[in-house]
Formats: sequence, structure tokens, C-alpha cells
Amino acid sequence: MRAIDQWFEQYGESHQNPINKVLHWICVPLITFSVLGILWAIHPWVALIAVAAAMAFYTMLSWRIAAVMLVASLLMLLILWNMNAVFWPSVAIFVLAWIGQFIGHHVEGKKPSFFKDLQFLLIGPIWLIGALFRTLGLRY
Repeated sequence: MRAIDQWFEQYGESHQNPINKVLHWICVPLITFSVLGILWAIHPWVALIAVAAAMAFYTMLSWRIAAVMLVASLLMLLILWNMNAVFWPSVAIFVLAWIGQFIGHHVEGKKPSFFKDLQFLLIGPIWLIGALFRTLGLRY
């Protein structure tokens, strides 16, 4: 398995343009939320199992990043728990956020990383957390 620095470096190669970066800061958390929402709409246990599986992957890379991602995931699940309607709002958010992502990559002039490796779909959210860690001078 690649080290977290390798994942972040490879992911970052197609995320250099400032517009693409801003769109990722907006769209990646929305996509994460919407995917959890769609899974929650299927059954809350499906969303919880997905979070647990992602946490296992993240913990192998960095327990610190995994801890922050766990808190973020639990906050998203709490929001979903309190929503009256989950499925269609999640689908709408998912579609709109992916449109934003593809606009960002069009501006960047590079394909999204997940076209090379589907695991990059899990790296996107923690790439943002890694950027926060670096900004704050924290180790991951």
C-alpha cells in the first residue's frame, strides 16, 4: 500500500489550479455528504458500514487523519439523521457537486485522479484534511 504522502502527492498532481482547488474544497465534502446520504437512505447501517470501511483504510494511512475524518463523518451522519428527506436531496447534491468537480478539472486541464485509480475517491476528502494539517504545522 502507498504511504499517505504518496497518495497526497499523486492526487495533488491534478489539483494545482486555484479554481480547481476552490471547487474541490466545496464539492468534495458535498460529495462525501451526498454519498453518505444515499447510503443512509438505503439503510442507516449501510452508511455506518461504509464509514467503518473507510475508517479502516484511513487508519492504515494515518490515525490522526482518520480521527478527523471520523469526526467529520459522524457530523454528516448526525445531520442526515435529523433530515426529513434524505435520498433526493442527496442525489441533487451529488449531481451538482460532480458537475463542479468536472468544471474544476476542465479548468485544470487534467482528468480526475480516480480515472487512474478508484481509491482516489477515498483520498479526496483526506487530501483536504491533509492540507489543513500542513497549514497548521501538524503531522499526519
